[in-house]
Amino acid sequence: MEILKNINIDFMRHRWLAIGFSSILLVVGIGSLITKGLNFGLDFTGGTLIEVIYDKAPKLEAVRTSLKDAGLSDAVVQTFGSANDIVVRLAASGETSNAEVSSRVLAALGDGVEMRRVEFVGPQVGEELAEQGGLALLWVLAGVFVYIMFRFQWRFSVGAVVALVHDVLITVGILSLLQIEFDLTVVAALLAAIGYSLNDTIVLYDRIRENFRRLRKDGPTEVVNISINQTLARTMVTSLTTIMVLLALFYFGGEIIHSFAFTLLVGVLIGTYSSVFVASAAILHLGVSKQDLLVITKENPEIDALP
Repeated sequence: MEILKNINIDFMRHRWLAIGFSSILLVVGIGSLITKGLNFGLDFTGGTLIEVIYDKAPKLEAVRTSLKDAGLSDAVVQTFGSANDIVVRLAASGETSNAEVSSRVLAALGDGVEMRRVEFVGPQVGEELAEQGGLALLWVLAGVFVYIMFRFQWRFSVGAVVALVHDVLITVGILSLLQIEFDLTVVAALLAAIGYSLNDTIVLYDRIRENFRRLRKDGPTEVVNISINQTLARTMVTSLTTIMVLLALFYFGGEIIHSFAFTLLVGVLIGTYSSVFVASAAILHLGVSKQDLLVITKENPEIDALP
């Protein structure tokens, strides 16, 4: 990354192109949310989770076929940990009890299968989890706004919150478009992606504030461009190493963690992009200037202290 230390890209020159790109992603994502909605998992819809272990690693397609033949065509089958551990998820049904469902699943899977655990999530619990997950996101955004307003200035608060809302809407829109299962692990991934994006934005904002005070002859656009280029090496190293870990989790972590890894992967990519083109462009459009960030010092503070 030595090359990136001397790089000089005019990022803000392309901010309108970036705004157009973000607008397209937002329209597509929100349109998918309205028309297709989210593919809520059992954590939100309610249902039964059954974990079984095989003597030998089974083929998932054969397990799905066995359940389909037994009348359980809506069952979701995933590996859990090792290839021998299988998790079967079934949507809630008012017609059959939890015990009956687990018995049907065990009978459909045949011999050589041991039941590990059976968990049931009621629809009411699922609704409460959905409400609490939404409130958690709102509280995070409110806390971010207050924190950045005290640490920097209100224009930076608005810019950071706009970038975070941008990240969440696009990430959730992609999940809706691809119908990725939305469960509590995805909510955790969204919160982690918000934290990553916010950290990236604060690092950049800190450099922008420092350069506004140091580079007195440069205008706001030039200061923002210089700051982005100065932090670019750090941003690229952090993003690439994080993406490498997430790709490893996605491909080798098993199906049970696919939704989490995919959500965080999309969140990191969108968060890195938004810290450069959304958060930075937002403060420029809000009219940030040197006067907003200069520390005002009194010439004779001793005089004001006199009675």
